[in-house]
Amino acid sequence: MSGSNKYARLTPEEAAELIPDGSTIGFSGFTSAGSAKVVPRALAKKAKILHSQNKDFKVRILAGASTSNSVDGALAEADAISLRLGYQSTKTMRNKINEETIDFVDIHLSHIQQQVKSGMLGKVDFAVIEATDITDDGKVYLSTSIGASPTYLECADKVIIEINQFHSLRLREMTDIIAIPKPPRRKTIPIFTPMDKIGKPYANVDPNKIVGIVYNDEPDETSKFTTPDETCAKISINVVNFLLNELKADRIPKEFLPLQSGVGNIGNAVMKGIGEHPDIPPFTMFTEVFQDSLVEQLEKGNLLGASTSALTISSENLKKIYANMDFFAPRLVLRPQEISNNPILTRQLGVISINTALEADIYGNINSTHVCGTKIMNGIGGSGDFERNAYLSIFVCPSIAKAGKISAIVPMCTHIDSSEHSVEILITEQGTADLRGLSPLKRAYAIIKNCIHPAYRDYMYQYLASAPKGHIRHNLSTCFDLHKNLIKHGAMLPNVRDIGL
Repeated sequence: MSGSNKYARLTPEEAAELIPDGSTIGFSGFTSAGSAKVVPRALAKKAKILHSQNKDFKVRILAGASTSNSVDGALAEADAISLRLGYQSTKTMRNKINEETIDFVDIHLSHIQQQVKSGMLGKVDFAVIEATDITDDGKVYLSTSIGASPTYLECADKVIIEINQFHSLRLREMTDIIAIPKPPRRKTIPIFTPMDKIGKPYANVDPNKIVGIVYNDEPDETSKFTTPDETCAKISINVVNFLLNELKADRIPKEFLPLQSGVGNIGNAVMKGIGEHPDIPPFTMFTEVFQDSLVEQLEKGNLLGASTSALTISSENLKKIYANMDFFAPRLVLRPQEISNNPILTRQLGVISINTALEADIYGNINSTHVCGTKIMNGIGGSGDFERNAYLSIFVCPSIAKAGKISAIVPMCTHIDSSEHSVEILITEQGTADLRGLSPLKRAYAIIKNCIHPAYRDYMYQYLASAPKGHIRHNLSTCFDLHKNLIKHGAMLPNVRDIGL
């Protein structure tokens, strides 16, 4: 039960009735970790009923990053969303964005809290925030993610708290919440190692804004990542070998540097490979998401500790953490995303960033977000927060997709999220291209030689040879031929079929 008896106890349906058409809602959740659950589902049910009566009902959704099926999925399926801001990863939401029935604003995750607090994104009418506890004086103890929840609690006109009794009350022992003031009153953030704590274990809210509390005991809707396939394993080996070479060359200090890793199966495989290699010393992480493979690395002592914004792990691993909080609580720090993704701290701590590309081009530009330049996948998330300011900026991806019908490396990206100026290392299962200190043409040759699948290598060499000379060679009449082939024939090179690895 909550530590307070002050606030009205509501059913999910009663809470949903308080939210009118056209509201802007700040939901908790950074991935599905800590995402609101029962209120958004009740809101979706309300929308369907109103729509059946030919009445309007849509809301604008803000969150920390992606959320869960209970928020993005249920509300998108109910046609209850007019605008979604920030990273998303739900199929129904993605389809409706690409059908242009939901407006989507893709934004760096470190920017969200500042833009909300400054009023750049308009007024926040409601915050719907998952917590483990709340006190009479407005201390809110958040659950498995911090994300942007402290900002929504501060800025929303009205607040609904979902008290989730599935989660451990001891999560507060990991939590470190500070708020960055508006300029010009900012000072240096005194975090000098990933495990430094400088804030409070709770977020604050004006108790007068709380219109009710809803209880549930549901686990996070986090899916367990699949076992790494051969491609992921090869990428992991190549990342490990690159880091070992950097250690031998004294470009990484002997005690190593903090790591950041993007979310997903490749990220899980890479972190497992790094953690289990005997020649890489025990390390820390300063990252945005803590994933399944890292639980085992903490237990083995390969990972010494991690600063993150969310515990994006399976229920099985979360239960393991809750059963052994004496071990895990001192080794994990949960922070707001304006801290976990802070570019200044990334530079200050010397973070090595490892993020996944959807598409790269032969010069090292990265497309993280759009298929053929038009269809959104998920969004930029936090990759841009880290890559520009990292000590080493690494991007990884498979060289091919769809059994070879698609090359992930193309002459020119159809959309660019991270430019060649910020991408130092590109790694696929084929190999590693170290792009540091190389002119554009030499970058292109390094990527073609080391990263591109052999089935596409000759094509890329021929493309370079056909392009007019310049600081960057491009043939503007043919640079998107692979994409046009994919759209027309279902394969970038129509004669290449099921080439495997």
